[in-house]
Amino acid sequence: MINLGVIGVGYWGPNIIRNAVLNKRFKMSCCADSKPERLDYISALYPTIKTSPNYKEIIDDSSIDAVAICTPVFTHFEIASAVLQAGKHILIEKPMTGTSAEAQQLLELAEKNKLKILVDHTFLFTGAVRKIKETIKSGEIGDIYYFDSVRVNLGLFQHDVNVVWDLAPHDIAVMDHLIDRKAESIVATGSDHLGNGLEDVAFVTVFYPDNIIAHIHVNWLSPVKIRQTQISGTKKMIVWDDNSPSEKVKIYDKGIEVIQTADQVYNTLVQYRTGDMYCPKIPQSEALAVEMDHFADCIEKNITPISDGYSGWRVVQILESSEKSIKHRGREIRL
Repeated sequence: MINLGVIGVGYWGPNIIRNAVLNKRFKMSCCADSKPERLDYISALYPTIKTSPNYKEIIDDSSIDAVAICTPVFTHFEIASAVLQAGKHILIEKPMTGTSAEAQQLLELAEKNKLKILVDHTFLFTGAVRKIKETIKSGEIGDIYYFDSVRVNLGLFQHDVNVVWDLAPHDIAVMDHLIDRKAESIVATGSDHLGNGLEDVAFVTVFYPDNIIAHIHVNWLSPVKIRQTQISGTKKMIVWDDNSPSEKVKIYDKGIEVIQTADQVYNTLVQYRTGDMYCPKIPQSEALAVEMDHFADCIEKNITPISDGYSGWRVVQILESSEKSIKHRGREIRL
């Protein structure tokens, strides 16, 4: 049984605790938070869990095997470094760190101490993304042409990060997981309409080898809430609508075939193909429950997490590069 501690029980920490309590592979030992009211909340729900206002008590507790870090991103590096140095595995909220240099240091520290880092890119563990990954790996959609994602709504405006750092980590993590190649460069544009220096609308384009292109639109100023991703391949196309209650993933047998005429090599014809659409069955398990079970597997069986520290580092690198490109009005940033 894995003895787990949780640092930070504001918004996401209680969800980690609930899933750890329900998972027989974990012993939910203690949690820490600087706000007494949050500790009182946890104590009322789980009287047997020890609480502390000082997260260092969790780090110093030799009986704890792993720690979930659910604190603001600017605290991640300091806390995660201390946890890894204490010889404990970590599950860390996204984004992994505030800079790619910090993420790199955590990777080196984990490797040195032979510890696991699982970055909490929860969408990778949803039934929808697992089904899409399975479909792509099977070769059903062919080679990927593009990945196009829209994540927009009205608000919630953040006071410390722009819309890219707030919303795009979800889509970047999914993009990185599904395309499974190293991005080559980033071009991003955005606008700050409140005059506080934080962009509230942004468009991020990511270039990959073999002419694969990805595009992410994030927006706090949309009149409608949209959570939709399209993935086009040489054989089929996928639409993932996360707002849909029942038909989240649709696979379309649609596409094009490019034909060159025999007499004119440079004269190409496009032939359109339209076939059936079907909705595959999606597993209904809670994503965080699947993730926690995967975390246990990684620790007990010494396997590499799906969303490991390198995945977290790549996401932060793209976030960082996107921000740099935006500040230079769309300059291409090589990775």
